[in-house]
Amino acid sequence: MGYIMDLRKLVGTRPLIMAGSCVLVFNEQGHLLLQKRTDSLDWGTIGGSLEPGESLEETAARELYEEAGLRAEAYKLITIFSGQDMYYRYPHGDEVYNVMAIYEAGGITGSPTVMDDEGLELRYFDLTQPIPDINPFTKYVLSKAGYIKS
Repeated sequence: MGYIMDLRKLVGTRPLIMAGSCVLVFNEQGHLLLQKRTDSLDWGTIGGSLEPGESLEETAARELYEEAGLRAEAYKLITIFSGQDMYYRYPHGDEVYNVMAIYEAGGITGSPTVMDDEGLELRYFDLTQPIPDINPFTKYVLSKAGYIKS
């Protein structure tokens, strides 16, 4: 997140428009891989912000490896979200309006492994069951994309 960190030095916690990707990884049982976030201590999707020169798909691939140690053969674009509902205030005070491309990854190789300081744990969840401590932003995205009922 070098680009966003550099911007934060200039604008502080003011709202930024942040483009990025979210990656949905399903196992053979159809369960979704989520990470327990270090900043909010809740369960969220794998993903992050676009770096200069990257495509949204390249961001998805980079984030999947950086956060979970996984690679994918293919990324299917599910939808793109933007607007007021994509506002998020991080626990440390930074504010963003996300423009988020949602990808479903296929042909996964590797074993889920926490690779950076953004996650504490990785776990697959059955989307037919309530997910305890789900990040509200993740819940919104999964609901609007039709993966869970709100």
